[in-house]
Amino acid sequence: MALPKKIKKHLPLEPEKILLQRREELLEQIQEDGTYLPKSILHADLDRGMLDFVKENLETTVSGKKIPTIDLIITTQNWAQFTESWNFQDLDKNIKPPFVATVRNPDVKFGTNPSLQYTIPNRKQFYYAKVPTWDGQRKGIDIYKIPQPVPVDITYNVKIFCNKMRHLNEFNKKVLQTFSSRQAYTEIKGHYIPIILNNSSDESVLDIEKRKYYVQNYEFLMMGFLMDEEEFEVSPAISRTATFLEVDTFNVKRRVKKEPANPTNFDLNIVFPQGITELSETYRYEVDLSIIETDNVDSYSVYINNNYIGDDVSVIKISTNDVIRIEVVKNDVTKDSNLLTKARLL
Repeated sequence: MALPKKIKKHLPLEPEKILLQRREELLEQIQEDGTYLPKSILHADLDRGMLDFVKENLETTVSGKKIPTIDLIITTQNWAQFTESWNFQDLDKNIKPPFVATVRNPDVKFGTNPSLQYTIPNRKQFYYAKVPTWDGQRKGIDIYKIPQPVPVDITYNVKIFCNKMRHLNEFNKKVLQTFSSRQAYTEIKGHYIPIILNNSSDESVLDIEKRKYYVQNYEFLMMGFLMDEEEFEVSPAISRTATFLEVDTFNVKRRVKKEPANPTNFDLNIVFPQGITELSETYRYEVDLSIIETDNVDSYSVYINNNYIGDDVSVIKISTNDVIRIEVVKNDVTKDSNLLTKARLL
């Protein structure tokens, strides 16, 4: 009876988070650098995520030795440069298999990820979060907006170079186990990016006159997306100003005399100082002036908008923006004269 090779040495004391708790944990990982915006994901980040996926998820061990993985994306441009400085060579500077290399196709196509395929034009900014702000005096909210991510499809070819069939079998078993559900995921800056196994092919060199070695190629499709932090937008929304007043608590409180709010009838005293016998005033409201009492006045004449109204009238009807002019004849020109009136707002 076969026994499992992997034995748990330690049992977890806390259960793994699922559903809502897991989503909150992922959100904390995205914002772990103290920002409320997601981290940008560019081509270099996607390449780094693919290399980490190959190193961690496709790690293969044969007879207790790990098959080394080249920690570099190989392209047609840097392959010749890499062969001069790689560590997988013998004393004669020949290739020393086994090893695994990752090659990226230079063309990057528009993505086919169904979760990112929208039809929204002009790279419109969308609401992402509301962040409270406080500068010591004003409390407000900033609105964080980000554009729709751009889906991209990148093709990677993962190749294993070996001269023994058991190395090839072990690596092939690891790939098929990882992609038994057609796709796997790699985590890039807190985002899970799907990877699909498209095809596998044999590129082995079996010429008798040459050195025999196996080359197995696995074609993977990464259905990623691009987010550039230069396109993120932060704009202020609402701010409130808090005013603080210091009040002396030792002052004796005094009762304030209450006055009627906006009275419609009030006393109005028109004073003619010594040497003045004519006064004019523009009224911004409609009012009736009733002459109640006079002091040091022999007679008076009333003019409205330079139109003569009469002498010694008892009630003066005034409309809005009327200019009133009153001329008095004093009994004693060395003293002040007064017209005590009662004003009633209409």
